[in-house]
Amino acid sequence: MEKLRLLKDYLIYFFKSTNQHGIHSPFVFELYNNIIKDQTSFYAFADIESIRAMLLLSKQEIEVKDFGAGSKLTTSNKRKISSIVKNAAKSPKYGQLLFRLVNRFKPSTVLEIGTSLGISTMYLAAASKKTSVITIEGCPTISKIAAINFKKIDFENITLHNGSFDEILPKIIAKENVLGFVFFDGNHTKNATLTYFNWCLEKANEQSVFVFDDIYWSEEMKCAWEEIKKHPKVTTTIDLFFLGIVFFNPELSKEHFVLRF
Repeated sequence: MEKLRLLKDYLIYFFKSTNQHGIHSPFVFELYNNIIKDQTSFYAFADIESIRAMLLLSKQEIEVKDFGAGSKLTTSNKRKISSIVKNAAKSPKYGQLLFRLVNRFKPSTVLEIGTSLGISTMYLAAASKKTSVITIEGCPTISKIAAINFKKIDFENITLHNGSFDEILPKIIAKENVLGFVFFDGNHTKNATLTYFNWCLEKANEQSVFVFDDIYWSEEMKCAWEEIKKHPKVTTTIDLFFLGIVFFNPELSKEHFVLRF
C-alpha cells in the first residue's frame, strides 16, 4: 500500500512539475538551470562514490538504534550495512545536488540532522574546506561507521555528534550565531520535523537555506511540508519530490515551485 501511495504521489508531482519554461522567478530560473540541473562532475564525487561502493559490498550486520520513524522495509533492529546504504543513503544524483547547493550559497556552517553512514555528509563537506559541517546521528553503531568513512576520505571540516536529536540539537543551535544551511534528514515524523524546523528557524537569516529530505515519505511528512510552506518567514520553496528547498529572503515573493528533477 505504501509503495502505491508513493507512486500516486510521484505521478501527481510529475504532472504538476515544470521545467525552466514555467519558471517566472529570475532567482529560481537561475538556480534551476545553473545548480539544480547542472551535471558538472567534481573530483570529490568519485572519492565519495568509492566509499559508497565499498559499503554496498559489505556483508556486516549491525544493531541499529532508531530514534525516528523507523524503516519501511524491516522492523528488525539488525540490518546489513549494504541494506542501509542502499535504502537510506541519498543517491549520487541528490548527493551531488547538495554539493552544488552548498557550493552556490557558500554558508560558513552546514548543519545536518541525520548522518546515517555519512554519504550525504561528505557531499555537503566536499563543497568547501572553509565550510564547517556539523552532523548528528542517533545510532552509536552507525555513527562509528560514519566516522570511519570520514577518516578514509580525510575530511577535516566535519564534526560528528552522536546522540538524541532532541538533546544535542538545542545545544548546537545555542552555539551558532547563524544557521546558513540546514539539511533535515532524520526522524521523518511530522512533530519532530516541525519541531526541528522551528528550533533552527531561531538562527536563520535572510540568506539561510533549509533542505528537507523525503517530503513525500509519509502522510505525516507531506503535512509537515505543507505547514513549512505556509510559515510566515518562508518566502520561496522548491519541491523536487525527494527534496524540498526553503528560502527566507524577503526580496523573493511568496511562491511555491514544483520542478522536474
